[in-house]
Amino acid sequence: MSTARRALTLLIVLLTGTAVAVTGPSAVGQATTTTSSVRGSDGRQYSVTNHLTAEARVRGEPRREWLLVWAGAADATGPDFVAVLDATEGSRTRGAVVNTATVDGLTGNEPHHVQYLWHKGQRVYAGGLMSDTVFVLDVSRLPEVRLAGVNLPADTPCGSVPDAFWVLRDGTAYGSYMGGPNVSGPCTYSNGETRVGNGFAGSPGEVVRLAPDGRTLAEAPAATAAGEDPASCLNVPALPLATCANPHGIQVREDLGRMVTSDFFEVRHLIAPNVPPGANVARDTVRIFDISDLDAPELLSVSKMPDGPRVEAEPAEEEPRPVMETTVTNRPEHRGAFASTMNGAIYYTPDITAAEPRWRQVFDDAAAFGAVFPHDPPRSGGSAGAWLQTSPDDRFLFHVVLRGGPGSAHAETGLVYALDIRELLRSGGDPQCAVDTLAEVAAGGAEPDCPALAGVVPVQDPTTGGPHWGAMDNFELGRDGYYHETDRIRRLAVSNYFAAPTGLDGDHRVCLVNVGPRGDLALDRTFRDRGQSRPCVDFDRTRWPHGARGPARPHGVLFAVADRDVR
Repeated sequence: MSTARRALTLLIVLLTGTAVAVTGPSAVGQATTTTSSVRGSDGRQYSVTNHLTAEARVRGEPRREWLLVWAGAADATGPDFVAVLDATEGSRTRGAVVNTATVDGLTGNEPHHVQYLWHKGQRVYAGGLMSDTVFVLDVSRLPEVRLAGVNLPADTPCGSVPDAFWVLRDGTAYGSYMGGPNVSGPCTYSNGETRVGNGFAGSPGEVVRLAPDGRTLAEAPAATAAGEDPASCLNVPALPLATCANPHGIQVREDLGRMVTSDFFEVRHLIAPNVPPGANVARDTVRIFDISDLDAPELLSVSKMPDGPRVEAEPAEEEPRPVMETTVTNRPEHRGAFASTMNGAIYYTPDITAAEPRWRQVFDDAAAFGAVFPHDPPRSGGSAGAWLQTSPDDRFLFHVVLRGGPGSAHAETGLVYALDIRELLRSGGDPQCAVDTLAEVAAGGAEPDCPALAGVVPVQDPTTGGPHWGAMDNFELGRDGYYHETDRIRRLAVSNYFAAPTGLDGDHRVCLVNVGPRGDLALDRTFRDRGQSRPCVDFDRTRWPHGARGPARPHGVLFAVADRDVR
């Protein structure tokens, strides 16, 4: 290393506390490597190493937009990594994986979600399900990624299995931890309250506030102090007070002082089932918190999603269970939120500030399947609906569905669809829409304020999984040559992978979907691997910028732009 580079490295260490090693081209793929490290609370050093290809160093017009993909090595001994893909419209390297930022020394994380949306200046919070670890990443110098912090299992003793994140205006983030405390028994949270849990990946989960350097600022209980209905909320092993508190989706309205989480599953039973079929370890509840004090979220309400008109042969495939995702509205005049379940239902409440929010079903995946397959459409029971997001302008609700329900014709086909929700939101605090007949399940709600299907894209995946997670592109290139944030969404990214340990895998592709002005959707067939005619970027490949490490499993996706290129 040259004297100048040594001096630069020393300066970075002094200013940031992060060790950065800069080297020349590596022996594999002629990638330039840079490494950043932080010290965890356990005293160990944790690192992320970039492997920047020649395509990463291309400069000129247009400035580039990136798609970050948090991916896990299919080989358990290989490194997990953030893949940086060129998502720039018109770029000659579009679709190229220009960097893989590998997590060094900690394998088998089962990379899962990041935050739902990225804004300039924010860190990226990336969770590992199995490692119970959150990596905080500095992406200000994309396509280079630097490690800014790490949150380890011992940093959150009252919760485990981090799922999703919402970044606040001050750069801190709330994370949903689906699983119970690291050790069975009582655990005391930051606010002094205590709950009794049944251990790692069990119950109850919690909400954690994280600092931009990865430190735990607060752990808050998601379980009520009085407990919940044991007939509806099965815990294995049983708890003194039953709870359905296993938060998965998490979204925030800072202007309203509210946070909404959706309860999913006592998650270890997804990976190693040890309860009778149909047992209520799949949850049907949504929780709303007061976040007036950001370090002390206060649980205000727990709402059970109502059952719908479908009568399924398997009780576990009824509409309300399990509630995977929630999404809030965005504009000041709107106070509502949506929730979706893995059994095909979308619910809505018009006011998350109400003391007792009223939720109603407003759409069923069956109506979207029917638009693609008018004859013999797939079932929505067991369709594994997942990512759910309102557009920033509150015009559309985007949803991803893994596949048709078990035993369905075309069960290998998943969906990405958009609903026009403007009439529903215009109804204010008194919506009329309610999916309460079988005819409405198949055709959409009958009331005039029900969401209207604006666009749908089928995604075929012959594996046990399919499309699961997504992200909105909230940037557009301005006439000044710089990127600017926009509330009009023109593109979505979708990843085809759920979680292999559950038996629901995926074909490991990452796709882009174009969004028209009326919410019409179309698969972007120009976003693909070089030399391939099949659309989407395939993560089942032999070689990566970090070497011949074989297939990987893409999960969390996020659009981002280097600080210097966005205004």
